[in-house]
Amino acid sequence: MSRRKFLKTGALGIGALLTSKITANNNTISIPLFNATKGKPIVISTWNHGTAANKAAWKVLNTGGTALDAVEKGVRVTESDATNRSVGLGGLPDREGKVTLDACIMNHENECGAVAFLQDIENPISVARKVMEDTPHVMLVGKGAFQFAMAQGFPKRDLLTPEAKKAWLKWKESEEQKKPEVNSENHDTIGMLAMDEDGNISGACTTSGWAYKLHGRVGDSPLIGAGLFVDNEVGGACATGLGEAVIRIAGSHTVVELMRHGKSPDEACQIAVERIIKKHKDIKGLQVGFLAINKQGEVGGYSVYAGFNYAIKSKKIKKLKDAAYKMEW
Repeated sequence: MSRRKFLKTGALGIGALLTSKITANNNTISIPLFNATKGKPIVISTWNHGTAANKAAWKVLNTGGTALDAVEKGVRVTESDATNRSVGLGGLPDREGKVTLDACIMNHENECGAVAFLQDIENPISVARKVMEDTPHVMLVGKGAFQFAMAQGFPKRDLLTPEAKKAWLKWKESEEQKKPEVNSENHDTIGMLAMDEDGNISGACTTSGWAYKLHGRVGDSPLIGAGLFVDNEVGGACATGLGEAVIRIAGSHTVVELMRHGKSPDEACQIAVERIIKKHKDIKGLQVGFLAINKQGEVGGYSVYAGFNYAIKSKKIKKLKDAAYKMEW
């Protein structure tokens, strides 16, 4: 089954303890709202590859570990998966054939670290954590980020797999090189949010970015407030999809602020999506999805188009859930 088909026909809904009214396809419907208030810890992550990532994160959470350790361990699984064409090793390259990576991480104390345009390092999320913990900075980019990673003992590795190189060469020979396509196959960032036993929330976001992008392009994934934002008093949010659109509304920060003002995670994600739609004259094929968790342990997600799903793991539940959406493809 192709990934696009899977995203449109994948696992449906979860058992609900609460319901929330939202709009999908211009109609108001009731959808399940997962409430893990009495079931922490919990971890959620974007897309179907979040299931394997959650498994690694859960090993940390289920033994009393911190949310920060959990999200780092979790997304490293996806970064090191050579069969995944959108994150870390095996990610599709830019138009010059270079695999460039973006990532950020944020803890419950609003400490954060990020790397952008990083090459030849398999696990950028761990480099981002080192930036957070071992430097006075928030972000390092390009050659500087690589030099820092090498100084920290991260091994250098060629991230362009034979399969990804073959796809890139095929793209170079096609008419598609005039404008890289943005669709459900081409922006599968993994964003992860976790709440530990102490009720603390952390998040991580990592990607190889828009396939065949201009060399030097950086999306939303390493930008605190765009691809990821956490406020431990309120909750956390992460984004996936066309990064430029997320950046324009400071997407993840917007979702968290909406929750601060009383919106549920589902409602906050929906309002952020609707804001993106309003701010863009042409949204044909422009896919963005948001995922959020609040301080009560409720989680939710919403996307512009059908096909966005997210994985949930707690003591009571292990599910892959289709998010509500605004439009059909």
